Amino acid sequence: MTAPGTGAGAPAADADDLDVEEALALVREPKDDGDAPVPTPARAERRHERHRATPWPRARDIAARAARSGRRRTPVSVPLADALGLVLASPLDALTDLPSFDTSAMDGWAVAGPGPWEVRDEGLLAGHAQPDPLTDGEAVRIATGARVPGDTTAVLRTEHGRTDAQGRLHATREVVHGQDIRPRGQECRGGDQLLPVGTLVTPAVLGLAAAAGYDTLTAVPRPRVEVLVLGDELLTEGRPHDGLIRDALGPMLPPWLRALGAEVTAVRRLGDDARALRKALTGSTADLVVTTGGTAAGPVDHVHPTLDRMGAELLVDGVKVRPGHPMLLARTKEDQHLVGLPGNPLAAVSGLLTLAEPLLRTLAARPAPEPYTLALREAVHGHPYDTRLIPVVLRGDHAVPLHYNGPAMLRGIAAADALAVVPPGGARQGEETELLDLPWAAAGIGVCFT
Repeated sequence: MTAPGTGAGAPAADADDLDVEEALALVREPKDDGDAPVPTPARAERRHERHRATPWPRARDIAARAARSGRRRTPVSVPLADALGLVLASPLDALTDLPSFDTSAMDGWAVAGPGPWEVRDEGLLAGHAQPDPLTDGEAVRIATGARVPGDTTAVLRTEHGRTDAQGRLHATREVVHGQDIRPRGQECRGGDQLLPVGTLVTPAVLGLAAAAGYDTLTAVPRPRVEVLVLGDELLTEGRPHDGLIRDALGPMLPPWLRALGAEVTAVRRLGDDARALRKALTGSTADLVVTTGGTAAGPVDHVHPTLDRMGAELLVDGVKVRPGHPMLLARTKEDQHLVGLPGNPLAAVSGLLTLAEPLLRTLAARPAPEPYTLALREAVHGHPYDTRLIPVVLRGDHAVPLHYNGPAMLRGIAAADALAVVPPGGARQGEETELLDLPWAAAGIGVCFT
């Protein structure tokens, strides 16, 4: 597969700086002296939006910090079966010694003293009560995990012993005192801290908690998210027709949000109805409301006016990123935020990973993923002053850009492993570029599909 372009310029100035095109426009544009023409309203509005938009890295930082100013979320007690993907809100301390008694690490014989040994008739299996102690010169058959009798010298593996015609047991290897016995408390003692606060609950953590005797875990609850799908032109079934299109975001966003660790409480289709939007926002009890479409300045783009009427605090109003620059982040209540996604599918994905992912990560108390880079297999054209997010597939130590990366396209992201963060001005072939993993491709995030 090839990049969307064949060349790339050198990276532009820092995203916070005025881009070259704007600087030249300000120099060349005549002042309003009564004779010279003045900028058109459309051009002035575009320049205003460009200055108002937040650089992409700063937008992600604002989103990550936004939830910290809200009320502290109360930890919850969660059954082990429901805790996968959550973050521990209290340390995981050992409730008992592990193992809680001396156990056999192998199938074989528990032996006492030097051999040969007389073998008891009965054997020892896991899950049985404490057996009688052994005397010197005595052995007993034992299974892995069974309690070791008192005064046992070692466990002799099945493959390292043989019996003679008289039924006595002989070792075929040297017997070392304590061999193949897991002593009580080998892994931990009761009261030891096994895992600290902030640990992500993985399948291995669930196993450790169960082994340590836990039935529930104290964890940070999943952020509750409500999705509001806007747009009168959207169909929920069948083929596009008569100017109507299928709603791609309604089916896509809920599982994507769950993969980011959220609990999706509702998906509501409101159409282009300002009153319905305001009623839905004022009545929502979710930690995060995600809207789709309506973030621009068209005649039926109701998100901005509705937020204004509600007195919401606009934290990010546009981001210097393509696709997805009309995205926004607002604080609607003390403990509630709204992420407004553009209506175009890939632009919405850009907004999801730019604003929703960092905010949900903070709400769930997850650590930020370690950034990483890969070299681009091919050059990628950049925007003059905005960051670009390009779907890529990973091939060895390279990222291969995908063709289908327009704001209305999903074909590229459906095949992608990650999004490449292309700086203003583009990236050259072989240039190391930051990657954003998709949640189902990132270790420790995909576990949240529940």
